[in-house]
Amino acid sequence: MGVASMVSCSIEGHVLSMGYVLARESISSSFKLQNDSSLPIKFSMRLESLSSTRALARQQLPQFLASPTQRTDLVGPQNHNGQSVFSVVPVEGVMEPGKAQDFTVTFSPDHESLYFSDRLQVVLFGKKISHQILLQGAAREHMMFVEGGDPLDVPVESLTVTSALDPEHREDVEELKPILLTLDYVQFDTDTPAPPATRELQVGCIRTTQPSPKKPDHPLMVSALLQLKGDVKETYKVIFVANVVTGP
Repeated sequence: MGVASMVSCSIEGHVLSMGYVLARESISSSFKLQNDSSLPIKFSMRLESLSSTRALARQQLPQFLASPTQRTDLVGPQNHNGQSVFSVVPVEGVMEPGKAQDFTVTFSPDHESLYFSDRLQVVLFGKKISHQILLQGAAREHMMFVEGGDPLDVPVESLTVTSALDPEHREDVEELKPILLTLDYVQFDTDTPAPPATRELQVGCIRTTQPSPKKPDHPLMVSALLQLKGDVKETYKVIFVANVVTGP
């Protein structure tokens, strides 16, 4: 039995989802590694985004041009400021026999994206990989957000910062974000009325520890443009309104 098999991880499924966070804020999550052997084990933590071979891998065909079956890169967008989106502490050390080691992963995005991801490798004695953990997270510019509909983007970003607004004035500008919904109306039996076509949208609100610059009675508003495509084209503008209240 190898040494790697004597180390267990508290993360089920080898996926650690950090959830949602506001851009330029941070959130942390913890997990444990357990040394079930009778010997001390030296470990180190390695992020694939910081791998020395990643520069060579990026010379290949861009992921958004490759077919879905060819996409193997687990590293998503990175921070525009050059810092890692994910970080982990401690990065190295020794696990004593029969003891558990706590690790803290921090997710610190500096811009909005739904596709932040990285792969964390647990390396034993500098050469043996015992666990590979997929790190995932999403960031939004506003506390309230709407998701759903047909995809209008790809999970690969340009290195160019496209936003012309500085963080201090983004909240002062009303931002209209389009959401494309394609509804198919199919009637198989002319004697029975067909059920209406439906699509589902998810409306969320991110918890934050930062004080809001708005008045307490000022609602957060997100606009969604719903467009029906087919023989009859109609456009609807739906306003989602959320009130900020104090919770436990």
